[in-house]
Amino acid sequence: MKLHEYQAKGLLKEYGIPVPEGSTASTPEEARAIAEKMGGPVMIKAQVLVGGRGKAGGVKLARNPQEAFEHARAILGMSIKGIVVSRVLVAGAVDIASEFYVSLTVDRVGKSVQCMASASGGMEIEEIAAKEPQKIVRFSVDPERGMDRAAHGAELARAFGKTADQAWDIVSGMYRLFTEKDCSLVEINPCALTREGRLVAADAKVIFDDNALFRHPELEAFRSAEEYGADEMDARSAGLSYVGMDGTIGCIVNGAGLAMATMDLIKYFGGSPANFLDVGGSSNPEKVLHALRIITKNPKVTAILINIFGGITRCDDIARGILMALEKLTLAVPLTIRLIGTNEKEGRAMLEGAGINAFTDLTEAVQAVVRGAPAGARA
Repeated sequence: MKLHEYQAKGLLKEYGIPVPEGSTASTPEEARAIAEKMGGPVMIKAQVLVGGRGKAGGVKLARNPQEAFEHARAILGMSIKGIVVSRVLVAGAVDIASEFYVSLTVDRVGKSVQCMASASGGMEIEEIAAKEPQKIVRFSVDPERGMDRAAHGAELARAFGKTADQAWDIVSGMYRLFTEKDCSLVEINPCALTREGRLVAADAKVIFDDNALFRHPELEAFRSAEEYGADEMDARSAGLSYVGMDGTIGCIVNGAGLAMATMDLIKYFGGSPANFLDVGGSSNPEKVLHALRIITKNPKVTAILINIFGGITRCDDIARGILMALEKLTLAVPLTIRLIGTNEKEGRAMLEGAGINAFTDLTEAVQAVVRGAPAGARA
């Protein structure tokens, strides 16, 4: 899960890392009011979860409140890489003497946390690595031992020079954030040295490991439909695992492995899956209703496949959910069902009572849905 800049800076501040004062605005009037309250020049920065904001015109210096209003009016509503800007950060402008780069990431091969630091901040780290790799200082931190002032401080001094003590305070705070919140990336770029000789996080990026979010309910408020999409957000609230794709065949499956195998078969027979959707091991009929409601909102979907291999999941409960959905939803595309496993006979009887037949063979079901066959048709 990615954070917007203002959210990332808020977390850095909690961990004792200096950041410029700032607030967010969703209207030009709000931006002007914030600038008036702060006094002095401010930066107006589009809050979107993509890079390249500056090149797209999404970052502007405002010397006074009226300029803040004008820049915010130009940036709000702007599309940056397909994302419409709905919020800007109004942050105090930093009088920068020089810029540094510093980040913490996961070194999966070394089973450690890798720190990268450079005196060439403000640039893409990939560009520095490709053209001037000697300018990047790299060192690993053993997560069982943590950061060591003597050893790791000396490494930071190679990049930060005379500001190494300040850099240590910043990076040790970053490390605590990284480990305590299960991050996969904490990056400050640029880590700016002001004319007064103070290091501040002028921009920041924080990414959490999605697999560890269950340990951090306090982070749920950061989840954004901009990153996950409205459908994924709806699915999560309903207890479903959902990932949207670009295809045309909607998929409802129980079990992640079976879901991936189902999508592979759809591709094999010439179709394209519109989503990954795992209803899990629960037999709650409401989940099927929620799943079909989410999938039918996608205008690209031309057919739907429900593939259930019942173990913990009971086929009769799945059938009940299908019938419930057909009563409450208008299904304008063909529905193909494959049903096998626990309480299969009961589930089939319920569907047959409504005039719906279900496949037992997955290959036949996938071939049927790829052809766009109507509900219950057989190969």
